[in-house]
Amino acid sequence: MTVGEKRGSVPMPPDLRLADTFVELADTLVDEFDVVDFLEVLTARCVELLDVTSAGILLADNRAGTLTAMAASDERARLLGLFEVQADEGPCRDCCRAGAAVISVDFDSARERWPRFALQAAAVGFRCAEALPLRLRGEVIGSLNLFHADPAGLDDAGLRIAQALADAATIGILQQRTLSRAETLAGQLQSALSSRVLIEQAKGVLAERLKVSPNDAFNILRSAARNRNRLLTDLAGDIVTGSADAAQLLR
Repeated sequence: MTVGEKRGSVPMPPDLRLADTFVELADTLVDEFDVVDFLEVLTARCVELLDVTSAGILLADNRAGTLTAMAASDERARLLGLFEVQADEGPCRDCCRAGAAVISVDFDSARERWPRFALQAAAVGFRCAEALPLRLRGEVIGSLNLFHADPAGLDDAGLRIAQALADAATIGILQQRTLSRAETLAGQLQSALSSRVLIEQAKGVLAERLKVSPNDAFNILRSAARNRNRLLTDLAGDIVTGSADAAQLLR
């Protein structure tokens, strides 16, 4: 049962849905878990649990001083995350650099602060956003972006839940790692970034061959990986190299 489903004919209470989400996330923290799939699930749960329209996660390469869009609840949030990286402005960028949350910024009043990003966000239907740090001790490794279709942001309770989900993302990324060694952390984060690139390539191949949208292509890829008990990244690699037939994934 996924978050938001019903037990019998009675909708799950919000606190039980939240508990189920953390159980689901904890279940993924196993040996060789798929970090990209973990983050994709987390962004989807943000939309289900919080009063937000879309969610996305950007990871930071602190050595290179760059951000990479790693996961998103939908294609609109994914493209906006890519734009934020390219424009080098926006709530996630500010959150990562300052190491502090960016709370309920209305894009109409943020035109001077983020001239290009605010216009782009408004153009795709977003009015407001929050960005919450993915932080462990003193190190910020990324940010959780939350977008709203109306100008009202999250209340205090929503922000606490959102930060808890951001903390879960941090734990998922850094689990079983030697945190005292910066070079180990940087190498593992780079591996996650490389996995994201491979998955985007596979999405493009599936979208072109199956004549579906990027969102549908990703859902097909993820379902096929789970049905075959394979890592999302491994199956994406087979699709890119031609070892896996796109049409067979639909069976």
